[in-house]
Amino acid sequence: MTSPFSSTEKFENEFNDGLHRLASHGGLGPFILACANATAHQQLFIDLKAPLQDQYRELYQAYRTAFINGRDIEVVDEDLLVFLKLHTIGFDSLQLGESRRVGDWKVQFNHIRSFRPRRITQFIHEGVYVPYDDDEFNFNKPFMARECFWGGDFNARKLDVFYNKYPFAELHCLLVLDKDSCCPQLLSEQDHRYISKLVTQLGADLDGVGIGYNSYGAYASVNHLHFQMFVDKQRLPVCDPHWVHNGGDREYPALCHVFDSVDASWPCVQQLHDAQQPYNILYMPEQVYIFPRKTQGTVAVPEWSSGFTWYELSGGMIVFNFEDFLRLDASEIESNLAALRPDYWPPI
Repeated sequence: MTSPFSSTEKFENEFNDGLHRLASHGGLGPFILACANATAHQQLFIDLKAPLQDQYRELYQAYRTAFINGRDIEVVDEDLLVFLKLHTIGFDSLQLGESRRVGDWKVQFNHIRSFRPRRITQFIHEGVYVPYDDDEFNFNKPFMARECFWGGDFNARKLDVFYNKYPFAELHCLLVLDKDSCCPQLLSEQDHRYISKLVTQLGADLDGVGIGYNSYGAYASVNHLHFQMFVDKQRLPVCDPHWVHNGGDREYPALCHVFDSVDASWPCVQQLHDAQQPYNILYMPEQVYIFPRKTQGTVAVPEWSSGFTWYELSGGMIVFNFEDFLRLDASEIESNLAALRPDYWPPI
């Protein structure tokens, strides 16, 4: 298959073409995926609204008939729960996404992401490693094939690119390396080097490309090795030049280490693994931002958030309630980021 990464225009066109197909006849999971991606952009939602409404009605009638007659339906339970939540409010009550800048920070209203199942993010973990479990959610499940945007060999490795079912970034995808190898969410030096090289290579053609990573214990929701790609020309707040880690004079509230080479950054990751210290990473062309942080579940999460991932650590806040979206201020954001600093972490 031809790579979609040769230009931002090609990538966006192929990304949206796939959503049009899923909105028309994808089944329950792809319907939810297309709906969540469409609500992030007003024009895309306008374009997809009619086929999404048609598929919504068809699914509702099919499930209603099945349940009335005591029949089972072959769908993923998580998807059915999301559909029931959507039906409770009604398709026409879905709210489109919005974003605004609050001081240094980016705040996003994301209604449909509030329907998302929590999976393993609700648990307190110890360390950064748990063995892969084929019985848990993973990208090899047969139903996931419909959510794959592109797959093929890229830089001598098998790469599968999935739509993010509940996106929160521009052109948000999930990158899965060698998915049939069934690796857990534990970063190896080989994978770290591959992703760092990949984002720099893609950056030559995709302005604003970045790749996020959540370690186990840092709000990774799937224990199957994956990364999160996005394309946002505005860059995330952590990239702003006024922060100390970028050579400026202002201290970033969360702990952040920045490296200009993969050679310099890997020892930091290895140190985190040795200490069983959870962390998040933002890969940008020629730069790696690493965030050592307290383990999920050990720090109170504010009501407006479902947890702090690589995106929040990079300065992007996601809220599900519109009043919270309008109310949230810079001081509250900064205090929540600061609370994630480990009690002790040696200087790099």
